[in-house]
Parts: sequence; C-alpha cells; structure tokens
Amino acid sequence: MASAMVVPVIDVQNDNFKELWPAMVLAIKTSSFIAIDTELSGLGNRKALLAESIEDRYKAICHAARSRSILSLGIACYKKLDGKPADSYLVQVYNLTLLCSEEYMIEPQSVRFLVQHGFDFNKQYAQGVPYCKGNNKGGADNHGVSVRSLFTELLRARRPLVLHNGLIDMAFLYQCFYSHLPERLTTFTADLSEMFPAGIYDTKYASEFELRQTASYLEYAYKKCKLDNSRGVEAGGPGPHLLIEFCHYGGHMSSYVDYRVCPAVAPSPGQQEVCQRFSAFGWCPAGSECTSSHDTDLIILQDEKLGMDKKSKRKRKRDRRDKRKGGAEGGGAEEERKEEQEEDEDEELRASKIAHLELDPADRPSQDGSIGDPVARTEPPPAELTGNGSCKLPDDITDKATPAVAELKKESVTDDEAKAAAAAEASRKRLEGGTHRAGFDAFMTAYIFAYACALDAREDGKKKTEEEKDRVLPTCYNKVYLSGKAAPLHIVKSSFSKSSKAHTLKMELVWGKSLASTLLEAGPQQQKDGE
Repeated sequence: MASAMVVPVIDVQNDNFKELWPAMVLAIKTSSFIAIDTELSGLGNRKALLAESIEDRYKAICHAARSRSILSLGIACYKKLDGKPADSYLVQVYNLTLLCSEEYMIEPQSVRFLVQHGFDFNKQYAQGVPYCKGNNKGGADNHGVSVRSLFTELLRARRPLVLHNGLIDMAFLYQCFYSHLPERLTTFTADLSEMFPAGIYDTKYASEFELRQTASYLEYAYKKCKLDNSRGVEAGGPGPHLLIEFCHYGGHMSSYVDYRVCPAVAPSPGQQEVCQRFSAFGWCPAGSECTSSHDTDLIILQDEKLGMDKKSKRKRKRDRRDKRKGGAEGGGAEEERKEEQEEDEDEELRASKIAHLELDPADRPSQDGSIGDPVARTEPPPAELTGNGSCKLPDDITDKATPAVAELKKESVTDDEAKAAAAAEASRKRLEGGTHRAGFDAFMTAYIFAYACALDAREDGKKKTEEEKDRVLPTCYNKVYLSGKAAPLHIVKSSFSKSSKAHTLKMELVWGKSLASTLLEAGPQQQKDGE
C-alpha cells in the first residue's frame, strides 16, 4: 500500500496576512482549479434547510448567511504541471482564520464541534483577519489587502471553483465577501454563473453520480479516491494517475505551516464493528461515546468486501439459472428457495448501508456533510457576539520580492527526507481533534475533483459535445448537490431570470465596464451550454 502523504497547510492570520498576500494571489492566478471550504458560526433552522421547496431552502440559507459568519476559510490551489506525467499537480493550501467586524450569531453546537476538532477561538478573536459583510464598503473589494480583495482575485482568475455540498458555502461566500444575497434563487444562480464562467463543481454530487461511491461524505470520498489512485499507481497499469507535489517551506515560513498526515488506508487493530450511522453519513450523534467503530478506513474496506461478496452471489445465481435451463439435475423449488434466501440476505446488507437516505431534519450533520456536528434535537438559543475588529515556483510565474514567496521551493512528495521531517513536525503540531479544518477539507475536496477528472480523461470512448470537450468533468459542470433530491441545482442564467443589480455593478468594479459587458452578454450562451 502507498506510504502516507503529508499535507502542508499554511495558517494565515492577521499578523502574517500581508506578508503571505503575494504568495496567495500567485497561487490563485496560476492554478488550474481552486477548491474552497468554510467553517461557519452556525446554520440556523436545520429543518428549513431541508424544506421540500428549493426556493424555501434558499430563503433559510439566506437568513443563516445574513445572521451568521464565516470563521475560517480554506483555499486549495491545484496547478497542473507541464513536462510531468499527466494529472500531476503542484498544490498549495491555505487556512485563513477570519473575524467578522459586525455583529453575528454563533450557535453552541457549532462551537462545540469546532473546539472538538481543534479550532482555537482565542486565536480567532486575537488574530482573525477582519472583514465586513454585504455590499462593498469604501472600495475594499479591489483596493488594498483584505479578504474581500482576495475573493475579487479569485473571481478575476476565472478558474473552476470546487466545493463539497457547496450550496451553503456559496451563499456565505457571496454574502460575506461579495454583496447582499438576492431575494430569489434564480437570481442567485444567474449571478453565480457569471461570477464563475469556468464553472462550479460539487464533489458530493461527483462522488455519488460520477464516481458512484457507496457514501459521499468528504472524508470517505477523499480516502476512497486516494486508495483507488494508490492501487492504480502501484499496479503500473496504463493511463494517467493522480500525482501530487507540494512546496517546501523553509526559514521562518515553516512556523506558519501546519502539517497534516494522511496515512495509507488501513483499519485500526481490534475494533471491527462499524457504526452504521457513521458509515452512511460520516457522523454519529453519540460522538466519542459510541461503542462502534468510526474508522473510515475500516468502513471503506468493509464496503469493498461487501461489494465483492454481492458480485460473487450474483455470479452464483446466474450459474445456477444457466444450469437449470440446461436440464441439470436438482429440484427447481429448492433452488428457488435458496435464491430467495440470498436475495433476503442482500436486502439486509443494503439496509445496513443507508448512504443515500435523508436524515431526520433534527439529526443533520455539519454544513459540509462530512465528519459530523451532532445537532441537538431542541435548538439551543444562539449567542450574539460582536467581532472587532528560497522560492522556486513554476517557471511561468513572475517572481515577487517578498519573504513569503522567497522561501517557497517546489518539492515532490516522494522526497523521503523531507517527508520524514514533515511527519516528525506533524506529530508535534497535530491537534487532538483530528484533521478537520477548512484548509485541509479544501485540499480533500480538490483531490476528489482531480481524481474524477483523471478518470474522465481515461474514458476516451465517452461521447462529448463540442462544448463539453473544452470543459473539465463536463457531466458535473455547474451542478450542485441537493440533499434528498434526485436532481442537482443547475447554476445557469435562464431566460426567465436576470442578474441582480448589485452584481451587475460589482462586475464593473471587478472587471471594468467593457469586460463586464462582454461577460454579461455571454450569459444567454452559457445558459444554452448548460442545457
């Protein structure tokens, strides 16, 4: 099995934000695609977030985004490397600790979940990068060094945006760093289609409908992709394989890096009974008090074994049917009884894995649908708080004379010496709460997307339209996962909706009037492409 991967995540706070600014902007501008993840102060009414009407869901999301805030922002930039094997990427990951400068609500269950996973609220209030929500205030979107300016750079880069179960994330990003959310969902999707012309991709949708994985919560999807990719690389078969390289951060830059260890998939010894709720959804209301295993590695390996057992049973059934049709001896009634018994066993196995069933609204996990946030059945009252608030990059990047950029050095993850040093540092710095952080979650999200793109590229026989040939992973283009719905939310500008006035003004601010007009006029064509 492949060796562990060590992921360097750069911690960005108010005291090093300006220093790291040039490196972050360079990473965004030169990336092939960008993944985003957020940690939020709360989600509001969970039942309303799962309303049958998508428009009603959007209203609930808007209320949450307007009254709550983003506490941390994860950005993972994947740049495809020239002159290397296909699907080789240079990866840079940033974890920004933020502090909203306006009043916002924070929910106790969100605090509990974040603290359990190592979030430091003392550091947030002491060193969080300040920002203001809603519409532009004093030209902060395109001038100076700020979180809103960084989001503007993300828009100007015009790269594919990747999220996991991303509808809520997109609403919070829009409200916190762009403008006030529009009242209607169709207006919101019209704005998004123009903000991200290269497309928005949801890896939860890709995990279920493109990769066809047994479960689709973030940790499961990432580890399954990593395991399958490692097997392919070790087997040495034909076709491209996903290869990841990171930067080496030396000097005082090393003090900003939090190393996250991704061990090879292997079950922990002893515990073999899997928690079925965690297995299906990635969280369990009992948390650490649950007597069954929450080991995602064990869950993946057991799912694979169940899958192989089912294939073997189906093969035996086909063989018996063929034998009966050929006139072989044996009682037909007895054979029928055996088949019915095995079908009952199969049904029992399927019932044990409820991956795609919807939870009781009172039992929803955290906003990313991954490693869960047990939600109390009785919603506790939210608290109201007031926030105050040597580089060797790829040759096509123009070097910038800043300390942050000057200490980056590209390095392969196969460098054993560097990996050993990183692993030692990781064991020293790793938090007890596990690997759940916005930056690392963004890395996992991007990895799933990169792996899905690599698989899509291998399927040369797949028929694609002319428009699809120019896109990465065209079957998931502008499709966002909707819980409990068979169809995704399409991010398009339809002939029945218009962009919001605030967005139109913002487009001019971000791109200038001439380019903004061109992009706005391209909206109808984008809508045709998405159909």
